[in-house]
Amino acid sequence: MSANRRYIECAIPYIRLNYYNYCIMKTQTTPPKANAHWADETAAKIIFEKGEKELYVCASGITPSGTVHIGNFREIISVALVAQALRDMGKKVRFIYSWDDYDVFRKIPKNMPKQDDLEKYLRCPITMVPDPWERDSSYARHHEVDIEKILPAVGIMPEYLYQAEKYRASLYAQGIRKALEKRDVLKDILDKFRDEDHKIQGEWWPVSVFCEKCNKDETEIEGWDNDWGLSYRCNLCGFQEKVCLRSAKGVKLSWRIDWPMRWEYEKVDFEPAGKDHHSHGGSFDTARLVCKEVYSWDAPITFRYDFIGTKGLPGKMSSSSGNVITIEDVLKVYTPETARYLFAGTRPNTEFTISFDLDVIKIYEDYDKTERIAWKMETAKDEAAYQKEKRIYELSQIPQTGEGKSPRIEEIIAPYQIPFRHLCNLIQIADGDIERTLADLAAGGNGPKPEQIPALRARALCAKYWVENCAPEEFRFRLLPAGGVCVLAPEEKNALRILRDDVISRIEEYSDDKSCSTAIYAAAEKAGLDGKALFGAAYQALIGKNQGPRLANFLRAISKERLLGILEKY
Repeated sequence: MSANRRYIECAIPYIRLNYYNYCIMKTQTTPPKANAHWADETAAKIIFEKGEKELYVCASGITPSGTVHIGNFREIISVALVAQALRDMGKKVRFIYSWDDYDVFRKIPKNMPKQDDLEKYLRCPITMVPDPWERDSSYARHHEVDIEKILPAVGIMPEYLYQAEKYRASLYAQGIRKALEKRDVLKDILDKFRDEDHKIQGEWWPVSVFCEKCNKDETEIEGWDNDWGLSYRCNLCGFQEKVCLRSAKGVKLSWRIDWPMRWEYEKVDFEPAGKDHHSHGGSFDTARLVCKEVYSWDAPITFRYDFIGTKGLPGKMSSSSGNVITIEDVLKVYTPETARYLFAGTRPNTEFTISFDLDVIKIYEDYDKTERIAWKMETAKDEAAYQKEKRIYELSQIPQTGEGKSPRIEEIIAPYQIPFRHLCNLIQIADGDIERTLADLAAGGNGPKPEQIPALRARALCAKYWVENCAPEEFRFRLLPAGGVCVLAPEEKNALRILRDDVISRIEEYSDDKSCSTAIYAAAEKAGLDGKALFGAAYQALIGKNQGPRLANFLRAISKERLLGILEKY
């Protein structure tokens, strides 16, 4: 190797890094640091590797074989964030989402109804399986509609492609013929990563055919005329025919050929894949070679994304097994911005867990901290930390309508921050009435402005759902009705009377939790009890439990009249 060539090869990584930084810097007022957001890094890499183009194509897709779960959503939102980063750099982007609804219906997920009816359609195209819920035109369409309806809620609106329509319209006839022409090349590529025991044996075809008569894929290719004619025989019903690739509806490429064929057909520049596809010798390795050597197209820029776990759901999520948490499930607990934050704030190749237990409170706290830093309500440790948190926050917001760009801070309605834990307590104090909770907050001196109410209501709906359906029992409470008396020792009742008369009767005088807490301890001392004993008596009298929210904050959140009514008989 010549000295000049060695110099060039050594210089390439530095050239690329500088170009990435240049691409990122075009959208920022300050030079990017080494910890630029992963979506911006990927966008810059796409521009560098693919060159300046009029249009960049970002792709994602899935087989609607069952419920589309939050693990699948990781790919969708990862592509959406990269497309958003490209648009922020001033690029025009086409974001396509392929429904692979012409795949074979191989297995019935356990969570599907009418199992016996569905079993009749095994080995048929998924798009030909009837909807067991009788809502949509097919089983596949049912799952597609569920996702297409929910994605706009998180600001994701791709262009949907339906592969059954494309195959049946023979749009891939040329790609299928090319695969047949180069089937020996394809066989060598597929065998490249296989050991001797798993190499393709005997005659092999890169296509399969759904029988025109019974619609099953239990067919055998009998020959190809080296032009447009393909002959097959159905091993199930015995039907035989010769079809023309330019009009045939049932001929389909096998997965590892179909994927790279569509990369060339749609001119895809970027598509990520899960770590199973990115394993050594996996489908992406073979697809990359097929794309280049058979379809003369460079494979898209990619990255590997990892699995997502959920608290309380063991094992890997799988649509075919029915072991799933859906996007809709997540949006019942997390606002769209917080849900986006989970993915925007985590590198795709990092495994993480979406929680539905007490960790929900911590996730909301983390989001709120990022929001405060982005709005400069809290100071970041340095400029790099500020830029990082600000970018995560921007990508967590719903993109601008139509443009698909990240909204700038000045374009976002200033937030009204209320800790998720406190909001949960307020909703329970209001007996689950969200509108009453919002009205009580608005009545305070530092309440939300009218334009802040929609976002606050969305968070309150999530808080109410989480408390009622996910929160541990010890977190839940309900205020007891006025006029009752619980069973307590005489000294505890006396302490409650002192708490009522010395603290609660003048609760409005305490401007913060600290001064109120000091008064509570003074009441306990006056009653001759330690603070813990008074706390226990207060919780029993107020919510019928031995413990509850922090008492000073709790008392200040409840109206004085209601507190006095509950403790009146003591």
